[in-house]
Amino acid sequence: MELAPMRYKDFIWPHNPRTYTVEYRREMGVHKVPFGRYHLQDLGPTRRVMRGEGEFVGETAYQRFRELADVFYSGGPGVLVHPVWQAANVYFVELDLEQEPRRDYVRYRFAFWEGYEGYQAYARGVEEKASGGAGGMESGGTGGEPGEVWHQVAKGESLWRIAREYGVDLTAVIALNPQIKNPNLIHPGERVRVR
Repeated sequence: MELAPMRYKDFIWPHNPRTYTVEYRREMGVHKVPFGRYHLQDLGPTRRVMRGEGEFVGETAYQRFRELADVFYSGGPGVLVHPVWQAANVYFVELDLEQEPRRDYVRYRFAFWEGYEGYQAYARGVEEKASGGAGGMESGGTGGEPGEVWHQVAKGESLWRIAREYGVDLTAVIALNPQIKNPNLIHPGERVRVR
């Protein structure tokens, strides 16, 4: 089974990173008490950290790394779409070149952070869109809001490709389609709202 390429903002990996990890974090406070004991205090969940490493190979290897570095320097959050994991609204916080660059090979590492509050705001935006547009989806596309535009998925299409075809931001398409639990997995015949 061939997986879709990983994407962040306007950058599409030419091939997926070799490794990818997701770290779930919870902040804990440690308070010392008499006689060598301690008390733990749960301060709640914090950022999820997505780390990975990979390489770019071929004549354009260093050019690809520079394009990824340009995305890193652009700042601000963006949607990270992984071929298997759920999409996430994240900040690009680390990019490391692992060896002296050669023209045909670049090894790199990266990290993205998803803040807990950012995730909640992102999820809330999806829920608000769902309450406004879910009626059209449930009733088979009739009786929806005026101006709605729907696309029927054909074999081999992805949400990213559909968003690009209609000139719409991928984040907006994901928000308009809360019935799609995994943005990397859509099926032929499915209806996707694009506006």
